[in-house]
Amino acid sequence: MKNSLKIVLPLLFAILILGSCNRSKKQEATAPSQDILRGKVNVLVDETLYPILKEQVDVFQSSYSDATIQLLAKPEIKAVNALLADSSSVIILTRKLTEAEGKNFKDRKIIPKEYQIGSDAVVLINNIADTDTTITLSDVKSLLSGELKGKYRVVFDNANSSTLRFLKDYLSINKIDPASISALDKNEDVIKYVSENRGSIGIVGYNWILEMAQKKSDLLNKIRTLSVENAIGAQKDGLFYKPSQSNMSLGLYPFTRPIYVLNYQPNMGLGLGFSAFLTGDRGQRIMLKAGLLPVTMPGREIIIREENSLN
Repeated sequence: MKNSLKIVLPLLFAILILGSCNRSKKQEATAPSQDILRGKVNVLVDETLYPILKEQVDVFQSSYSDATIQLLAKPEIKAVNALLADSSSVIILTRKLTEAEGKNFKDRKIIPKEYQIGSDAVVLINNIADTDTTITLSDVKSLLSGELKGKYRVVFDNANSSTLRFLKDYLSINKIDPASISALDKNEDVIKYVSENRGSIGIVGYNWILEMAQKKSDLLNKIRTLSVENAIGAQKDGLFYKPSQSNMSLGLYPFTRPIYVLNYQPNMGLGLGFSAFLTGDRGQRIMLKAGLLPVTMPGREIIIREENSLN
C-alpha cells in the first residue's frame, strides 16, 4: 500500500501541475494583445512637436514596460494623409481635423477622442547680427504675401508644415507668395540657416527653440527670437512680446497654438492610455518643465511640519 501511494501521489501532483500550466497557457492565448497600458501603437506627430512628444514617450515607456509607442514624425499635411491612409489611428497636431478630413471616420461610425494636452507657439527668429529685435503683424503678413520682397529671406521647415499654415490662417493671408519664402527640410535646418545668414527670418516651432536651449546648443548664441506685436484679439495692447509660458498663458504672445492628441482607435487600446498619460499629472508636468504651456497646472503638495515649542 505504501509503495502504491509513493507512485500515485507524485503522478497526481504532476497532473495538477500540468493542468495548471495548460490553463495558464489558455488564459495567455485568450488574453488581449493590447489594452490601455500594453501592446504597440504607432502615433503620428507633427514634426514641429517632435521633441516634447519624444520626451513624453520615453517617460511613458519607462513606466509601462509592456507598452511600445512608435512616433512617426511628419509635416502636418503628410501626417494627416498618413492617418487617412490608416498608417495609424492616433495623431498629435496643432489643430483638429477638418470636416472633410474626418468624413471617412464619421462614415465608419468612429467617434474621435480629442484632448488638448498643451500649447506651443510659432516663433520668428533672425540672425543676432541683424538690427531688428521686433516685428509687427503687418510686416509678417507683407513678408509672406510678397509685399516686402528683398528686405528679408524667409525660411521655414517644410512646404507641408503646420507653422506656415498657422500664420496663413492667423493673419488671413489669401495666398502666400512662393517667391518670397524658401522651404528647407526640418526645424533644425531653419535654425542653422538663420544662424549662418544675416538678412533672413526663420519660422520654427517654439518647441525646437526650447529643445536647443536644453541641449545648450551654440546655435542659440547666433540667433535672436523676435518680439511680435500683440495687435489682434481680446488681449491686444499694441506691445511686443516674446514667447514664454506666462505670455502664452495671458494671451499676450499672438502666435500661440494648441496641441491636440486625436485618437481614432475604435477600441480601448494603448492610444487611449497614452492620451490619459499626456493629459494627466505626469504628462502635464513634463510639458511645464519643458517650457511649454500645460492645459492644467500640475499641483504641488506642501507638507507643513509643526515644531514642538519649548516650554
